[in-house]
Amino acid sequence: MAEAAEIQGIPTAPLRRWLRRTTIALLATAPVLGALAPLPGSAPAAHAATHAAAPATRSADTEGSGSRTADLSVNTLTPSTPEKGDTLTVTGTVTNDSKTAITDGSVALRIGPSLGSRGAIGQAAERESYLSGADGSEIGGKRAEKVGTLQPGISRSFTLKVPVSQLKLSRDGVYQVGVSLTGRTSKRPYDQLLGITRSFLPWQESASREKTRMTYLWPLVSTPHLTARTESDEQQTPVFRDDKLARDLAPGGRLQQMVALGKDLPVTWVIDPDLLATVDAMTKRYRVQDEDGGTVAGKGQEYAKQWLMDLQDAVKGEEVAALPFGDPDLASLAHRGKSVPGALSNLGPATELATDTVETILHTRPRTDFAWPVDGAVDSSIVDVATSAGAHNVIARGDSIRDTALSYAPTAARPIGGGNTALVADTGLSKAFAGDMSRAGASSKAVQRFLAETLAITAQAPTKQRSIVVAPQRMPTASQAQAMATALSSLDQSGLWTEGQDLSDAAKAKPDPNANTRVPGSGSYPSALRKQELPTEAYERVQQTEATLEDFKQVLTRGDRVVTPFGTAIDRAVSTSWRGDAKGGTEYRESVQSYLIGLTKKVHLIQKSPITLSGRSATIPVTVQNNLVQEVDGLELRLKSSRRIGLDVGQSQPVKVDGGHSQSVKFTTSAKANGRSFVEAQLYTKDGKPYGKPMRFRVNVTSITSAVLLVIAGGVLLVVLAGIRMYTQRKRRVGPPVDPDAPLEPADSDSDGAGSGSDGSGTDPGGSGSDGPGPDGSGGTGGSGGTGPGAPDGRGDGQGASDEQREDEGAREDEDRRPEQDKERASHGSDRGDTGPESGARSAAGEKVNR
Repeated sequence: MAEAAEIQGIPTAPLRRWLRRTTIALLATAPVLGALAPLPGSAPAAHAATHAAAPATRSADTEGSGSRTADLSVNTLTPSTPEKGDTLTVTGTVTNDSKTAITDGSVALRIGPSLGSRGAIGQAAERESYLSGADGSEIGGKRAEKVGTLQPGISRSFTLKVPVSQLKLSRDGVYQVGVSLTGRTSKRPYDQLLGITRSFLPWQESASREKTRMTYLWPLVSTPHLTARTESDEQQTPVFRDDKLARDLAPGGRLQQMVALGKDLPVTWVIDPDLLATVDAMTKRYRVQDEDGGTVAGKGQEYAKQWLMDLQDAVKGEEVAALPFGDPDLASLAHRGKSVPGALSNLGPATELATDTVETILHTRPRTDFAWPVDGAVDSSIVDVATSAGAHNVIARGDSIRDTALSYAPTAARPIGGGNTALVADTGLSKAFAGDMSRAGASSKAVQRFLAETLAITAQAPTKQRSIVVAPQRMPTASQAQAMATALSSLDQSGLWTEGQDLSDAAKAKPDPNANTRVPGSGSYPSALRKQELPTEAYERVQQTEATLEDFKQVLTRGDRVVTPFGTAIDRAVSTSWRGDAKGGTEYRESVQSYLIGLTKKVHLIQKSPITLSGRSATIPVTVQNNLVQEVDGLELRLKSSRRIGLDVGQSQPVKVDGGHSQSVKFTTSAKANGRSFVEAQLYTKDGKPYGKPMRFRVNVTSITSAVLLVIAGGVLLVVLAGIRMYTQRKRRVGPPVDPDAPLEPADSDSDGAGSGSDGSGTDPGGSGSDGPGPDGSGGTGGSGGTGPGAPDGRGDGQGASDEQREDEGAREDEDRRPEQDKERASHGSDRGDTGPESGARSAAGEKVNR
């Protein structure tokens, strides 16, 4: 903010010239005055002339450092905004910083002149040494407090009480309040100013004609504490990185103080929904990672429950602005993540999730149309990213969008084109409590300067209605929150020059026509902030994790058990809070990705050993193991052969496996040739993407050879021949069939010479030859089996074979068949049951065996 730096209405340049001439004159006369100093024991009045000059010099010896010999701090100044009739009370401490004792010490209040601008307030706050005139006159006498002797390094507290009427506050404005120590040292045994500190006192007797409307952001933001890991129970017990959040929620903790202090203040709550979700998870049983990789029980359940109850009560009826879930780093996304495909697409879902989370936990609908880049630093690319997800209001800061042409603080709202509005927060007020507020005196000084600057802003244009925004640090400490609350409470109680308003009203305020509306280019982004940005690698890793999650959820029957914890972890992985903790951010992103990959590996193929197929067609089983606690479905298994031997592995098979089980998937295969082939098994998702690593195994095909076929054919032939022989033997035992046309023989005509022809001829006396009996009683030539009485043994001697011949022939036939039987036994190992035992009965007379 460009302003005319003025003190008591004197322009800046003449004031500086006057200060320079005064300082030079004092420095020139200091040695002379020091030489004329009276000896110890002289009357104090004799060296009164030296008192004014001594404070302006800095001693060169080791006794002290002039006005910085002692260190003073103002711990409280009440009331912060006094009224007529009040008594100003100042408490603090004084410490001897020198190497020699301070004697006759006395602490008193000093009221300086009215500071007419914010520039003058800044100059007074930065000045360390005493400056006569600018630091005002001392209110001594009974209003001072004696502290006696202070040895080196010793501190002593003090309390000063002065009625406001004695402060001589002549007109409305900001006054410098100083507290100084006057005392003596061993080498300078006369009263001199040995230390001074300054604060500010806003003074206004009546309400301003046009009060400044102020919107103060009250942020509830934390670093990521929740991991993507959950226990395998039905409740999915969450696992935390650490239990530090319990400390922040406990009484006196940072977040507990933010809620306890903010509930009675005129503020707009700005909340990261991830914090709400994390605390809500802590209200139930949760686990915390330990150093050994295991988990221990969390101890913050009661703190979390109480904090959420207090927050629900605090925001009831108040405006809540929700950041996108996880508070993504908009500047890093614009400068480094935008080049990674898909990185910008996460901003919209994170905004939608923010609304659902706040409504569910706090029971109030938040505003999600406000974007808040880190420290309010913006450029054109950040604005483009911030507004891409529906946030049409970007909270910037005055040191990013500067108003160099104005001598007053304009209204925060600025139209920046495209229907978007930049809310330019006041730089000085936003950074007022960024320091260490736990240090003695720091909090009180920051509070008084904040109050002073708000009054100075109103005084800049008392007839002009303006609306300002204050955006403090994202994660205030407990001491910073206490200081902020003290300042806001004082303003609210006074109500003379400011009034609170919501952030949405600030966005709708009428813009100042003279205010700067140009968004700076990317080259103007502060280098210090750029060095803290998340690297491009962070967004690449997040996209890889998201792609793995997208494939994994397709195979799950209860995808919400995995998608929800990992989806929110992905949002946390690019949080603004990783600025300044690059190592922690990298470790978090790696842990999320590695844990997800570990879960996907729980569904895998079991490695097969080499298998042998005896034949050109067979079934190959492949086993899928599911070590998850839920069923997987939607996978398909495919086999792929090297095709060297024409091995056909069949079609793909669907896979569905219950949690904690395995399933064997069978493939019918066929080969065109013998040999060895390698088969690759691979799981695929529904959209055809490979799932997990492929599994390779070897297949040996041993199909039927020509030699084996000849052996089998020989065996079959032997079986057939054996069957024929058995059939022939049975036929011999049964005899020839009876001719129905043959004449019946008398029952008593049977004799020893009766013959039976194997060819079916009948029997008759004297033979069955067609020529009748011969002269010697032999049968005729035509009978083959007939018998006649003329033969000595009762048999005919025709052309048919005799019994003896037949027996010899049968014997020879048996001898010839034995080698074949031996061969058959050798081929089959033993006599087979399907061939039956060989009959030992003699062949019937006249049977013909065809071989």
